[in-house]
Amino acid sequence: MTHIRLGHSPDPDDAFMFYGIARNAVDTDGLTFEHVLADIQTLNEWAREGRLEVTAISLHAYAHVHDKYALLPNGASIGDRYGPILVTRAREAVDPKSPDGGPGGAEGDSPWVNLKGKKIAVPGLMTTAYLVLRLCLPEFEAYVVPFDQIMDEVRSGRADAGCVIHEGQLTYADHGLVKVLDLGAWWHEVEGLPLPLGVDVVRRDLGVETCAKIARILGDSIQYAMDHRADAVAYAMEFGRGLDAERTDRFVGMYVNQDTLDYGERGRKAVRRVLERGHAAGLLPGSVAVDFVPMEKVGAAG
Repeated sequence: MTHIRLGHSPDPDDAFMFYGIARNAVDTDGLTFEHVLADIQTLNEWAREGRLEVTAISLHAYAHVHDKYALLPNGASIGDRYGPILVTRAREAVDPKSPDGGPGGAEGDSPWVNLKGKKIAVPGLMTTAYLVLRLCLPEFEAYVVPFDQIMDEVRSGRADAGCVIHEGQLTYADHGLVKVLDLGAWWHEVEGLPLPLGVDVVRRDLGVETCAKIARILGDSIQYAMDHRADAVAYAMEFGRGLDAERTDRFVGMYVNQDTLDYGERGRKAVRRVLERGHAAGLLPGSVAVDFVPMEKVGAAG
């Protein structure tokens, strides 16, 4: 048997995606999987070393590792008119009509704040959240902290604002914070596309046949979770850091959907557009030739 180390974040959407594999409910066709959990920035750094055979990483990080990894055709977390959010303390909010009211963006993201030059807590410099925030707001001081500590840093005043990912997108108000910008909504306004955030990749040295097999297994795992949603959501709750069942189900639905089963034409275009804009802005090490494990290679085992 071929042993595959499968890296993913300890959060509800990743846990939901890999539920079928975790429960041995899908045909793994001679492969064995070891789940390796780490925060997304750690997974990004490990991918630079090629440490894991299969891993979730930030799309931003793919620009640094595309020589080692190919994009799987499924398993992506894509926000359609929503994504990472910027939060501040309520007292920092200003009138959105003020000339100093912020970078601009989608309607409904108010009140705005003037964040130019401010200290913003971010979950890692290789995250897609950071990349898109730089595209939206080029001038700020990045303050890197683990994703699950960002809201505490904002509440304490150690950061002027925070770029929140994962379930914090639903719980920020519980912490007395206000949303001032949704980066997924901003991206849709300027590009008319969904925002790919996390992607699943497979190490190229496994070979075309094994890469295709892994793509099929991942797709089966996602479909199994969708077909057994209540049980899969209950499993995902274990990774939700206090989310109740309703919020867990809502969060999973935001990032595990038909786009997760298959990027589709818009999703693939969005992947390329994020990387093109990052390169044009000088935020990536070079241009990226995006290639996916071919869909025609993905089919039922045997």
